[in-house]
Amino acid sequence: MGEQYFERRPRSTHRLGRFEVTIRGHPFTFQTDAGVFSGRGLDRGTELLLAALEVGPCESILDLGCGYGTLGIVAARLSEGGHVILTDVNERAVALAKANVAANGIRNAEVRNGNLYEPVADLAFDHILANPPIRAGREIVDRIIADAPARLLEGGSLWLVARTRQGADSIRARMARAFRNATIVKRGSG
Repeated sequence: MGEQYFERRPRSTHRLGRFEVTIRGHPFTFQTDAGVFSGRGLDRGTELLLAALEVGPCESILDLGCGYGTLGIVAARLSEGGHVILTDVNERAVALAKANVAANGIRNAEVRNGNLYEPVADLAFDHILANPPIRAGREIVDRIIADAPARLLEGGSLWLVARTRQGADSIRARMARAFRNATIVKRGSG
């Protein structure tokens, strides 16, 4: 198998890119690179999750597997009185997320390097957001879901996005078992 975006140290040649996008009425600029998820621009799953996302003005949010930071940066803008932590195992993604936090003038977010919940082992959140690394295998997605209740404050929520052909129905079933409640908040294609 070739290099994957969920590896700690991508070896692929850098192919820096940049794109601008307006999300929920706010303009954003993102720097991207090879060796990270969706390095050429915003993917449809992230668009769907952001369109459906409900966060309050002063909430704590974890962007788990943040890539170059889209979910966490948008959430930070929507919850300006809150605090967002973005994490990723991929060192290149972490560097990009830090640059994108700064480039977008986000002051209520920080970026940490590490695998899954390790960088936030002692913290709990109002919301956990993830466009999970489906290609990393079911075990990783299962850990994201199974460990989420211990990382959420009372009344907190886990927001995931998944394609039907990549196991969305089984992910929903696993979430229902972990939380006793799982709701599909938005459907789309792509």
